[in-house]
Amino acid sequence: MPTRHTPESIVIADTPAAILEWAARHIEHVGIHQGPHLFAGPGRTATLPCWPRGALQVAASHGRGAAGRTYDWDRINRARDQAFGILAETLTGHPVDADDPATANARHREAIDRWSADPGRAAADAAHAFRTAAARAEHALF
Repeated sequence: MPTRHTPESIVIADTPAAILEWAARHIEHVGIHQGPHLFAGPGRTATLPCWPRGALQVAASHGRGAAGRTYDWDRINRARDQAFGILAETLTGHPVDADDPATANARHREAIDRWSADPGRAAADAAHAFRTAAARAEHALF
């Protein structure tokens, strides 16, 4: 099923590859900002962040669920965590893991944030990274 992206969509991706693709489209839609201007500009709100980690959160449902609709949150959250891991590995060029899942998740987010904070990082850079990671996720065995 193709990913349907619009900022107000109630369709929530539930595979790592689909989350990464949705995030690429989101960041292309809202752009990327760094530092204190994270939520600056038209179309950007507290629930539609315009930075790579925020785009992944939005793709995995942050601020987008619909009342009265049932979602498989365990599956979505597991896919989101896997998407964070594969993106971190794509950005660093090596696995970013730890012994326990909570530490691994924190390290993945840290790696993504460090990459995002590089001066001059553009939405096109993030979208390309998301799509590279999505292609890898398509072939990963989770």
